[in-house]
Amino acid sequence: MPNLSEYNTYGEELEKRLQLKTFPFALRFLKKEEDIPEGAVRPKKDLGYHLALCQGFSLSRRDGQSVAMMKEDNWCYAPVIALGFGEPPEYYQKGHIDFPGRVGSLEAAKNLVYKSPKLEYGKYTGIVSAPLKKTNFEPDMVVIYGNSAQLRSLLSAIRYKDGYQVTLTLEPGGACYQSTVPVMLTGDCQVTVPCLGDRRWALAGDDEMIFTVPTSRLDDLMLGVRFFDEAGLGFPIKFGMRPEYTLPDDYVKVGRMLGMEVH
Repeated sequence: MPNLSEYNTYGEELEKRLQLKTFPFALRFLKKEEDIPEGAVRPKKDLGYHLALCQGFSLSRRDGQSVAMMKEDNWCYAPVIALGFGEPPEYYQKGHIDFPGRVGSLEAAKNLVYKSPKLEYGKYTGIVSAPLKKTNFEPDMVVIYGNSAQLRSLLSAIRYKDGYQVTLTLEPGGACYQSTVPVMLTGDCQVTVPCLGDRRWALAGDDEMIFTVPTSRLDDLMLGVRFFDEAGLGFPIKFGMRPEYTLPDDYVKVGRMLGMEVH
């Protein structure tokens, strides 16, 4: 497991090697208020207003702030339920949030509630985020916003060491918890689509996707990122639109095994 100095170096490396527009940020789940790291801003207590969790994340990835969000800091109910800060009310459990506004039947809405990832109620009371390159706490995971080409580089990097592949269910809602809760539950990486709230209220771009890596796999990710970057196969992609472009030797070998006319 990396130490704090290595986490900070990883943050700088990811920004440089992937040419990211916003900071990769560290996330840690908090069991009690006393666990809030020094220097972290509390929206309600320190700023005088509530924020949605996606907005707290945005302050970390865009403005470089360390932000701690407890139940009382949150403006949106969804992460309060999903992260286990509050017990789901019966109204929510019966699907009334999604029907009739988002899905075509109450049964479909209940199904979404059932499938929605959730942490155990009461296990955690808050979450803190900060740019990875200056985090002063040990994170549970690292979250990276990037375009599809940068995402391709990350997916290539994470499989480099042992062939690990990311498998997931894509859901258009609740990006703040879809990108974090499954990682806590499974220990696997996650790819997430920014939701409407993340786009509307937290400035997620139309070209952005979210990649989350648990710290247990961060060393493997960095190994792959470095390899592909130094081999000239990372980001940015070198373009060339020409017929019968030069193939790697192993592509030629397999192609000929298949009876293809390649060279």
